[in-house]
Amino acid sequence: MNLGKLLILDDDKILLRRLTKSMESHGFQVTAVPSIEEAEDLIDKIKFDSAVLDLKLNDGSGLSILKKLSSANPKCRVIMLTGFGNIATAVAAMKVGAIDYLPKPASSEQIKNALIHYDNPLPPPPDNPMSADRVRWEHIQRVFEQCNRNVSETARRLKMHRRTLQRILAKHAPKS
Repeated sequence: MNLGKLLILDDDKILLRRLTKSMESHGFQVTAVPSIEEAEDLIDKIKFDSAVLDLKLNDGSGLSILKKLSSANPKCRVIMLTGFGNIATAVAAMKVGAIDYLPKPASSEQIKNALIHYDNPLPPPPDNPMSADRVRWEHIQRVFEQCNRNVSETARRLKMHRRTLQRILAKHAPKS
């Protein structure tokens, strides 16, 4: 079964190799590269049906490749992978055209399902959803970043006391 041409971009060579073998076994024609420069060269030559892109790479952001893929083929299904996931970057990826955003380590089964069943209105419930504390923390972090890391402005927008916000920001992220 041929599921189309798949571009995988990740600077983690072990993950790249494992994911390539896995996705080939699922029926994709895989082209795997470790850098943005190599990915850009390939996008000019090959029309990819789907892509799995790492968000943070040694030579830049996978979001730049997402934009190029969308321009080259608007029907290309793109999934962003990242070990540095937060709501703000997920929203940014979706706005640029990603169909899904998965935190590392994502299994090849999760990636395959996201690529194949992308048109389902609701994905199945996660096995390990974020806790309410984690969701709250992510929201606070997003607003803090949007306010250019200005504590007073963030506190005002969140309608909370500045000292309370400072205590929250000083703590580590809650467990998922």
